[in-house]
Amino acid sequence: MFKSLFESAQNSTFRSPFTSVNCQAATPAPSDLALANVGSPAVSSLDDVSPRKHSPNHNFAAAAAAPLGDSCEFGSNKYFLLCGLGGIISCGSTHTMVVPLDLVKCRLQVDPAKYKSVFNGFRVSLAEEGVRGLGKGWAPTFIGYSMQGLCKFGLYEVFKVIYGDAIGEENAFLYRTGLYLASSASAEFFADIALAPMEAAKVKIQTTPGFAKTLREALPKMTAQEGIGAFYKGLVPLWMRQIPYTMMKFACFERTLELLYKYVVPKPRADCTKGEQLIVTFAAGYIAGVFCAIVSHPADTVVSKLNQAKGASALDVAKQLGWAGLWGGLVPRIVMIGTLTAAQWFIYDAVKVTLRMPRPPPPEMPESLKKKLGVTGEQ
Repeated sequence: MFKSLFESAQNSTFRSPFTSVNCQAATPAPSDLALANVGSPAVSSLDDVSPRKHSPNHNFAAAAAAPLGDSCEFGSNKYFLLCGLGGIISCGSTHTMVVPLDLVKCRLQVDPAKYKSVFNGFRVSLAEEGVRGLGKGWAPTFIGYSMQGLCKFGLYEVFKVIYGDAIGEENAFLYRTGLYLASSASAEFFADIALAPMEAAKVKIQTTPGFAKTLREALPKMTAQEGIGAFYKGLVPLWMRQIPYTMMKFACFERTLELLYKYVVPKPRADCTKGEQLIVTFAAGYIAGVFCAIVSHPADTVVSKLNQAKGASALDVAKQLGWAGLWGGLVPRIVMIGTLTAAQWFIYDAVKVTLRMPRPPPPEMPESLKKKLGVTGEQ
């Protein structure tokens, strides 16, 4: 599986067409050949030393030799693992930083009579529990969203290569928005399974007064009261919230990034500094985050209420809240998710820069498709 995935990555539309993500080995210089063959059978001519083709039987780890300047090769095991690490850092850190706002948002959703607005929610929470109380739920947030980030970003890169290879290079470019949507939905399906137990514990700690102050206290109580099902009863509405959110997060980001470089940034991406590229990444991430918050908010409200209400189903909660109730807490969530999404993309891209990972630019139309369509120049 991994060897075929590696081969797919090498031919992917989404590896860099014009930056340093060159996965082919360079032909060695004659002086290097002389040194390399000391004690080895003589090389008859330079023609015998052509770049090595990737063999299906070649060990995958050995095939992942990085080109000069990059710490790994696009599509290698190391590349996907480092993408997962970037997801851990970006999602775990950003969600933990906004725990106070998330706490107030959840309380607005489950008890609008008591918490009438964002500012009122902060004021009431501070009066009842002090500053320390605003950090309730930080541990399950950090653990849960780190696990989610690992799967979300790591598997997105994997599925993008798999699906792109399945439909072919030309279709991968023509229907790239659909490819982004399918890849991100597939990745989030698994990411939410990893997130669900910690999300349930977080909401329980934040919205049920007197239930528990810490994760260590909440886990045994939840298990004793409702069994293991307590941690997964919110999985379906979590999918309903997170899958549309993630589909929008990745597809909107990828296409916005293309448009920014095409119409807003005054020079090609290859001519931009790393810092300038990260600024464009942040801007595209914030635009995507606003749309993410809107499309996923009703399901987010259901998740918050469901994990507070014992024995209720998602449909029961939705009926109880009504259409207007499903949109409670939207404004703070737009602020939170917009900032979160922008920060996550910025950190994720910064991790790639720091670890010297391949960073392919927005995809270009394949030459074969240009010939078919009679296209000339850059598209």
